[in-house]
Amino acid sequence: MPEQETAVEATGVHKVYPGARGEPRPALDGFDLAVRRGTVHGLLGPNGAGKTTAVKIMATLLDFDRGTVRVAGYDVRRDGGRVRRHIGLVGQYAAVDEELSGRQNLVLFGRLSRLSRHAAERRADELLERFGLAGATGKRAAAYSGGMRRRLDLAAALLVAPDVLFVDEPTTGLDPAGRREVWDALRALVSRGTTVLLTTQYLEEADRLADRISLLDAGRIVAGGTPAELKARIGDDWLELVPAVQADAQRLVRLARPWASGEVHLAHGRIRVPVLDRAEALVGVASAVRDAGIGLADIAIRTPTLDEVFLELTESADARKVPA
Repeated sequence: MPEQETAVEATGVHKVYPGARGEPRPALDGFDLAVRRGTVHGLLGPNGAGKTTAVKIMATLLDFDRGTVRVAGYDVRRDGGRVRRHIGLVGQYAAVDEELSGRQNLVLFGRLSRLSRHAAERRADELLERFGLAGATGKRAAAYSGGMRRRLDLAAALLVAPDVLFVDEPTTGLDPAGRREVWDALRALVSRGTTVLLTTQYLEEADRLADRISLLDAGRIVAGGTPAELKARIGDDWLELVPAVQADAQRLVRLARPWASGEVHLAHGRIRVPVLDRAEALVGVASAVRDAGIGLADIAIRTPTLDEVFLELTESADARKVPA
């Protein structure tokens, strides 16, 4: 990817922490990443994979042992001050003062960012309006819902309009309504040109938000691509059939085989048929089943999920680490 199209670029990054008994514990082990400008890039991985370490390094909050990292066109080691002028960071937990109102929080952060009082107040009002918090301007942050606090946290990170926003697990602990509020806020940011690097454990979140996804496991990227590309790596769509009478299951397996692109599976009364052309398979199998006089309790098309992608790819990576 050409450098001018890249907002974040990390190459061969290593970071080792001392272990409990003095033994080194690698957090990043050859971490590589390229994030295109004006997109949402999801960085996925389980607890301990190195997501937060990577974000801290890219946000100039943590040094690393070797490798190179460039953010907004600047080297994070040589030009850390310039990097900080072009980024925003939203950590895992809302960093707001609960005794202050939403507006007071934003004005405080604006003043800490060296805005004049007038500029900080004007910017606070703009952001409260943008994030749907204008109606709660005078309410103490302690009275905000979880989703409102995270939106206030996002607003604080945008006081100086960053080119790149790092968002570390933004919806941890939120209910579904709060998660949707944060998703809407992030989409609005990208529509205005901000590049967002999102770390999350929620694969549904990455699937909904991210233009591209990198899967992180044990300190290194094990796969990357668009959500659709990653799903395609583990196989075809599935046609699922559930017979109304379980005695018909084996007949259904035989009827479905002509449309299968691989092995047909029967487990727990559910038949899974891998297919290449989902529409043709659905129509063909449904017609064959009707002609055979077999009743169905359910018939549906499924696409592989990111959960399945992540499990398969990380398990494959673990297998490659085991000595032969």
